[in-house]
Parts: sequence; C-alpha cells; structure tokens
Amino acid sequence: MFKVLEQRQPDLTVVMENIHDPHNVSAMLRSSDAVGIHEVNLVYTTTKYPKIGSKSSSSANKWIGRRKFSSIPECYQQLRKDGFQILATRLDENAKLLYSFDLTKPTAFVFGNEHGGVTDEAANLADATVYIPMMGMIQSLNVSVACAVTIYEALRQRIGKGFYSNPRFEQQVLEKLKEEWLRK
Repeated sequence: MFKVLEQRQPDLTVVMENIHDPHNVSAMLRSSDAVGIHEVNLVYTTTKYPKIGSKSSSSANKWIGRRKFSSIPECYQQLRKDGFQILATRLDENAKLLYSFDLTKPTAFVFGNEHGGVTDEAANLADATVYIPMMGMIQSLNVSVACAVTIYEALRQRIGKGFYSNPRFEQQVLEKLKEEWLRK
C-alpha cells in the first residue's frame, strides 16, 4: 500500500468538467489511480455532482482525492496557484498534438462532458488545447478513453524521467498521508 502512495504524482491531475455519466467518472477515477494521480478536480456548472457508485470505482473512489469547484475560473485559479500548466483536451484549429508537450511539468488535463466536450470558457482560459491523434473516420473518443490515453502519455514521460522511483511528496506530507491511508 505504501509503495502505491510513494508513486503518487501530486503534480499531475485531471479536471472533469460537467461529466454527466457516473460510469465515465468512475472509469476516469480508475485510470487516474492507475497512473498514480493523487487528486482530481470536479467542475459542475450545468448539473449536480454525480453520485459515484460503489460498484466499479469503489477502490479508486477510496484512494483518489476530489476537489469540487463551481466554476472553471475558480478551478483554474487554484490550479495556477498550485503551479500547474492547464491543458484542455479539444479538437480545434489551435490545438497542439498531445505528444508535443512536456508532461513532466506540473500538468492538469481538462476533459469536457460527453456531448459538447470542454466549454469555450475552459478552452479559452487554459494554457493550451491539446488533441489525441486519430486516424479513423470518427474523430472522437469516449471521454473516459480520452482521459486514459492522455494521462498514460504523462505516465510514459514521467517513467522515463524516474518520477515513479522516489516519492514525490515531501516527507512530512507523505507520513501524514500514510496515516490517513491506514485508516481507510
């Protein structure tokens, strides 16, 4: 259990903007846990926060912290205060290829809802928009799949730089988290 905690990446996170389907939220939490994300950010402006069930995401739900925000500006302000570059996933004329970014920098990826993607506000206020290359006729992935593909690229880059070899938390924070995890 402590090995997992020591591999957590406090400077890699996901922002879920108005993701409606609880199954997608659960899948995104599982993928986030799998790459060592410590905490995700939930922004809900058009709907209530989803109930995250205990079936498919129970273990991920237990181990991933969640911060809730009522607006994109509020969320981005906190992320920038924490030193994150903010990359909104969106297929538009300004978007840059995901693989062209240094994802070993503190990075927050923004994913929009299943129907409209990230809002214009989320895209315009981000540091950049990024896209996943797709070669098929359908230029769209399910949001949970897009999340997994994106954060696994960050995992790949971070493994290459040895980010998972040593704890990323300061020792005092790590000890506090160990105590919290033992109580779960």
